[in-house]
Amino acid sequence: MIDHFPFYLSLVVVIVLLIMLANKIKVAYPILLVVAGLIIGFIPGIPAIHIDPELIFIIFLPPLLYEAAWVISWKELWRWRRIIGSFAFVVVFLTAMSVAFVANHFVPGFSLALGFLLGGIVSPPDAVSAGAILQFVKVPKRMSSILEGESLLNDASSLIIFRFAMIAVATGQFIWYKAALSFGWMLIGGIAIGLLVGWIFMKAHKHLPTDANIDIVLSIVAPYIMYITAEEVHASGVLAVVSGGLLLSAKRHLFLSSTSRLRGVNVWASLCFVLNGLVFLLIGLALPEIVAGLEGVSMSSAIGYGVLITMVLIVGRILSAYGAVVVTLIAKYFITVADDRNPGYKVPFVLGWTGMRGVVSLAAALSIPVQLSDGSPFPQRNLILFITFIVILLTLLIQGLTLPYLIRKVGLPDFGDGPSEEETENMIRKQLAAHALQYVKNNYNKELETHIVLQQMARKWEDSHLLLDDTLMIEELKKVYVDILNQQRKWLMNKNKEEQTLNEEIIRKHLLRLDLEEEKLLFV
Repeated sequence: MIDHFPFYLSLVVVIVLLIMLANKIKVAYPILLVVAGLIIGFIPGIPAIHIDPELIFIIFLPPLLYEAAWVISWKELWRWRRIIGSFAFVVVFLTAMSVAFVANHFVPGFSLALGFLLGGIVSPPDAVSAGAILQFVKVPKRMSSILEGESLLNDASSLIIFRFAMIAVATGQFIWYKAALSFGWMLIGGIAIGLLVGWIFMKAHKHLPTDANIDIVLSIVAPYIMYITAEEVHASGVLAVVSGGLLLSAKRHLFLSSTSRLRGVNVWASLCFVLNGLVFLLIGLALPEIVAGLEGVSMSSAIGYGVLITMVLIVGRILSAYGAVVVTLIAKYFITVADDRNPGYKVPFVLGWTGMRGVVSLAAALSIPVQLSDGSPFPQRNLILFITFIVILLTLLIQGLTLPYLIRKVGLPDFGDGPSEEETENMIRKQLAAHALQYVKNNYNKELETHIVLQQMARKWEDSHLLLDDTLMIEELKKVYVDILNQQRKWLMNKNKEEQTLNEEIIRKHLLRLDLEEEKLLFV
């Protein structure tokens, strides 16, 4: 491990460079990372990277799921709960079943249990890939909310299928009523454990004498405890992390200080940046070992199986998207739905085209044990790994590269969900300032007459009503303000150099204040 440390360090540098390149050429970074990993993996002399299959889920999944739960809007998740639930559970199950029957019929040596195992691995679309692509194009808010919510829950449903299929392969039998009870416990137990552990951590943050650093450390530990605790009692670790993360996210302002929240966002962004980069690079790096393990099947046949399963996934998701629209339009006559308007043919097709596979599929495939409990080799393990790699690579390249063009070409409809983000931000800013000003006048009128600082704050709130709505003008003012802040930084640094007895900690505090002022421009 120590001998290869420079190589591992260089991989992080490669990840950073490739993501910068992806942002420059406006291509989703998972695509470049997978291709780069594929190329690096076949360079002679490159150390073989092997991670213990039992550690794959524990290393990558808990923090990535937890961060996703913190970012997503619970309000949007609840608003689109039916379509999200159908994609995250019903569509995932139908996809896994389709893959199972196709694999069982066309791939020699694949039992139905092995087919469901493969289906559980490749059925969940990857949120990171879709998010990386959608940052370059504009889509209706409802679509991004549905994709975020689906990606948060489909991992749990696919991994439950994966677990049952593993049991069926290992034991050679499947008892439906035991599976039903186990499925219920996985759902209920996972959610309950996540909420319980989340509540304990919330109380710890609130009542223990923590500071920002301790709060961040606890936030990093929390998803691992949720996941491991649930898995130890055979519940769903994924649902535990998701439910616990949603609870803590919704209550964050009740137990975390502003400093903890501000620093935590930066730490978590950096952590998930590295983890996502590593796992996508790992997808490409894993191929040489997978290819070397192929036995009893030619390379061309293995590629053909991968292409076949990929086509099943793409076509199945598109059909499912149209099916979901039909079900929604029928259901509106019996229940209240979030939106009963016909979205047309464009939206379901684009939604169906966002089926790139990635992190969870790789982690699930690599977690398949090399041997069964009796010591015999796990059947078709390397072929499953190879097919999974082909699925990830093809969906990223075919769907990932064409999705931005498709979105621009089809011209998604305007659903009239409300004013634009810019208009909403401007409205909230003005109303918030008016509310603060009225509150000060009603409750601190005496202090307002005597304290100059409070008067300046009140004038600032009053001036907010005079803000121009011209976005171009706001951008020009931002540039001017940034230039002023840079000049202030130069003055502070020169001041620190010129006066040797000046306490540098004071200078650093002022520099930090300027950084915060510049950071606030992102929200203006």
